[in-house]
Amino acid sequence: GSIDGSIQEVNVSPCPTQPCQLHKGTSYSINVTFASKIESQGSKARVYGEMLHVDIPFPIPEPDGCKSGIQCPIQKGRSYSYLNKLPVKSEYPSIKLIVKWELVDDQDQMLFCWKIPVQITS
Repeated sequence: GSIDGSIQEVNVSPCPTQPCQLHKGTSYSINVTFASKIESQGSKARVYGEMLHVDIPFPIPEPDGCKSGIQCPIQKGRSYSYLNKLPVKSEYPSIKLIVKWELVDDQDQMLFCWKIPVQITS
């Protein structure tokens, strides 16, 4: 689903094996290296938990990509490292789901989109 960019590497840490074991009350580091195919003044992240083909918004503390390691404005043909945190709240249910992480440009087009299977555990 990445239209305006191409992913070079995705790193979720710590996550030695998939599905990632996400422990409640812990934050996980997200690092995505991607190349932009467009120019954009800014970028915004949207994160979802995907269950039974339904996307449930997953709040993250900093949705602004320009405050998450990306030097804005984004330039065409350049590579960027996007860094963020995925906090797993204690009130989340213990379930298996897919985390879907999107980064959109000024035109609401995808700079990148990736998914990872996770297991939320106590």
